[in-house]
Amino acid sequence: VQLQASGGGSVQAGGSLELSCVASGSTFTINVIGWSRQAPGNKREIVATMTGGTIEYADSVKGRFTISRDNARDTVYLQMNSLKPEDTAVYYCGANAGIVGQARNYWGQGTQVTVSS
Repeated sequence: VQLQASGGGSVQAGGSLELSCVASGSTFTINVIGWSRQAPGNKREIVATMTGGTIEYADSVKGRFTISRDNARDTVYLQMNSLKPEDTAVYYCGANAGIVGQARNYWGQGTQVTVSS
C-alpha cells in the first residue's frame, strides 16, 4: 500500500485546511486508515482514524476536524476547521493493511500545516 498526502499549508488561527491522502496498491487490504501529526519536539499523535464504519478522534481535535473517505477515489480526507497554533505540525497519512496475522503499518510522506496566531 502506498499513501500520498497533500493539502498542507499556512493559515491563520481560526482558518481551515483540507488534507487529502490517495492510497494505491492493495487498498482492499486496508483495515484502518487515518491521520497522525508530529510537532517539533513532540511525539507523534494519532489525530483521526477510520476502521470500517468506526471513526475516532483525538480529544484535541474533536468537534473541529472531520475525517472522511471516498472509496471510489481511494482517498481519505481530513477537514480541519477552527485551526489553532497548537495544530501546527507535520501531518501524516497512515494505514494498517494486510490479512489477519500479517498486517503492517504504512505511512505516507508528511505534509506541513502551519497555523499562525
